[in-house]
Amino acid sequence: MEVKINTSSKKYSVFIQSGAIRLIEKQLENKKYTQLYIITDQTVGPMHLSTLMANLPDEIKTVVYQVPSGERAKQFSVYEECLVFALENGIDRNSCIIAFGGGVVGDVAGFVAGTYMRGIDFLQVPTTILAHDSAVGGKTAINLSLGKNMVGVFHQPEAVIYDIDFLKTLPESEVRSGLAEVVKHALIADPQLLVYLMENITNLTEITDDMFVYILGRGIEIKAAVVSEDEKETGLRAILNFGHTLGHAIESTAGYGKYTHGEAVMIGMVYALYVSKHELGLTYDIAQFVEWITKLGYDTKLPENLNFEQAFQAMQRDKKSLGNKPRFVLLADIGRPKLKEVEKNVIEQIYLDFKRS
Repeated sequence: MEVKINTSSKKYSVFIQSGAIRLIEKQLENKKYTQLYIITDQTVGPMHLSTLMANLPDEIKTVVYQVPSGERAKQFSVYEECLVFALENGIDRNSCIIAFGGGVVGDVAGFVAGTYMRGIDFLQVPTTILAHDSAVGGKTAINLSLGKNMVGVFHQPEAVIYDIDFLKTLPESEVRSGLAEVVKHALIADPQLLVYLMENITNLTEITDDMFVYILGRGIEIKAAVVSEDEKETGLRAILNFGHTLGHAIESTAGYGKYTHGEAVMIGMVYALYVSKHELGLTYDIAQFVEWITKLGYDTKLPENLNFEQAFQAMQRDKKSLGNKPRFVLLADIGRPKLKEVEKNVIEQIYLDFKRS
């Protein structure tokens, strides 16, 4: 499957299939790069780096840097280490960075590529389900202690090579985390996809290759349509943050890594559904949705040690906020998102009701 991404700054393709890694050599040879710089992490590197290397052009010098696994990589010290390594190894303006890993690696490598020598090419080679969302659209970033993804640039990749064979080594927790973003795409844009997911995904260990190609491809198509209209997140693109207002608050206040991104966002989506019911009259059966995701192993409860004021302060720092007033992506119906500022007393009451449920 090939999905075309068309933005104001760049047009490129996302290739999704078993064995897609074999397509990377042609993508690289077309540009005649001087060097390749692979940024991976300490989990993906030992497992899959040999597969990637075997499919790269022999004539192009390649260097590799491994960052820590997980959100620990998204900090200034690691970002600086990646830049220094690039300089030490002679990476120039005609080199190409390959982001080889999950969403965190893509964010870090993309930020390095977008800022090194004021921007050089990079390719995304995602190895997780979650990265079907983060690898597309050009958003790159690292974290601050007070907020997630607060420092970054928009920098589109040259291509995305999505080999679903890499997904077969994912632990169930990572499958669960990644599937949350597929569910997000269904909720904001495709009622039929949501029905398909709820009817067919009942066990995370039984998702077939064909199912992966369909649900990930459809998710990427949804994101591509939004990004093509709003590359720099000035309006429409904010709908892709459904569930992220509270989800990011949970991640940053609980400590990065305590919750996977998808698990935190899933809690945020359930909360946003309740806010949507109050603010927009959403009639969707939230209880049925919660029953389905609970069977898949999602925790739909708010962290016990996260009080409302902590959560609210984190939500005020969300990138969608204006004047320190949180704005939420809400649903008038499945597939009908709306960005809306919500009063603090409403946010608090629904938060407390949700926590007691």
